[in-house]
Amino acid sequence: MTTKPQLKLGSHLVPGLAAVALFVVMAVVFLGASFPNPQGFAEGANITASIGYSMFNLGFGSVDGESMLVAFEIIDLVLVAALTGAVLLARREDTTTGQMRTILTDGGRELKQTLFDDEEGDN
Repeated sequence: MTTKPQLKLGSHLVPGLAAVALFVVMAVVFLGASFPNPQGFAEGANITASIGYSMFNLGFGSVDGESMLVAFEIIDLVLVAALTGAVLLARREDTTTGQMRTILTDGGRELKQTLFDDEEGDN
């Protein structure tokens, strides 16, 4: 005879409840926030040149560079995190020797031999 699943209560529910509470707080903050009307750039403004001039503090650009600093820094942080994640995913620690090894740099032949004990090579 089968029984219905029962909810196990305990301390393992605390992280889930904290996540739900954080979601509710963030939803209230975002939904209650007021944002200014979007403003465009002036007609014929050269945005790319303005960014370049702002990077070297030359002051020749037609668009103020400080308005793009936050977006530039956010993109920088996201790209650094993606690069770090890619490096960590590409390297794995071998469980038998404890050494780091690179995954699939040989086209997967080493992994295929390890998984299938293929003595014949590339079959």
